Amino acid sequence: MKEKLTLIKVGGKIVEQPDLLDTLLRHFAAIPGHKVLVHGGGRTATDLAAQLGIETRMVEGRRITDADTLRVVTMVYAGLVNKNVTAQLQAAGINALGLCGADMDVIRSHRRAPRGGIDYGYVGDVDRVDGARLAALVRSGITPVMAPLTHDGEGHLLNTNADTIAGETAKALAPHFDVTLVYTFEHAGVLTDASREESVIPLITPALFARLREEGVVSGGMLPKIENSLQAVAAGVRRVVITCATPLDPTTGTFIESGAQ
Repeated sequence: MKEKLTLIKVGGKIVEQPDLLDTLLRHFAAIPGHKVLVHGGGRTATDLAAQLGIETRMVEGRRITDADTLRVVTMVYAGLVNKNVTAQLQAAGINALGLCGADMDVIRSHRRAPRGGIDYGYVGDVDRVDGARLAALVRSGITPVMAPLTHDGEGHLLNTNADTIAGETAKALAPHFDVTLVYTFEHAGVLTDASREESVIPLITPALFARLREEGVVSGGMLPKIENSLQAVAAGVRRVVITCATPLDPTTGTFIESGAQ
C-alpha cells in the first residue's frame, strides 16, 4: 500500500496576508503524513513591478512576462514569498525546502509559443516533473515548498502557472504515493450560487462538469482548475479537493475522485 501524500496549492491572496498565511501554515503543518506546498504570489509581484515602474500586462488571467517582469517574479516567487513560507514552516516544526523548477532540474518546461497573436514572453508550459527525485526528498523527511517558476534546460527561467505546477507535480508523484491534491481559495468549494457558501457541490464528475459548464454554473478561472483536476485523477491522483484556505480542511469542499463517472 502506498504512503499518503497531500499536495496543497495556495494562492497569492493567502500568502500575501500575514494572518491568513499563518493560519493556513499551522493547519498545513498539522496534516498527517507526507506533504508538499505549491504557492503563488502574483499580487506582490504586481505591487513590486509598479514600484519599479514596470507595467503589468495580463491576458485571461495570465501574466505577460517580458525580461523585466521575469526578474520581478523571480525575486518575488522564488525569493521573498518562497523563503518567507519556508521560514514559517520551519518555525512550525516542518523541515521545509524552498524550490523552483530549476532546482535539482525538478520541473522542466518549454517557452510558450505565441497564441492568437499574443506573445506571452518568458512563460513556460510544463514538459516534465521529476517525481522520483521529489519522492526521494519527501521520504527523507523534507517538505518541498514550490514556487511557480520552471526552466527550459538551456539556462532560462520561465514563469509558470501555479495551478499547473500543482497538478503536474501531483501527477508525477502519483506513482510513488497515494496523492490528494488540494486547491485552496476563498470559498468553501465549488458553489452553485456564489452568494451562498452552503451551496457547495460535493462531488464533480466529468459528466456533471460538462453540464455545469454548459449551464454557466461554472465559469471563468474555475474552468481550468476543474479541467486540471479531472486530468489529474485520470493520470493517477487519488482525489482532488477544492476548498477554503482558512480554515484549511482537506476533508471538506468539492471532491473530484478517480473512478467517479
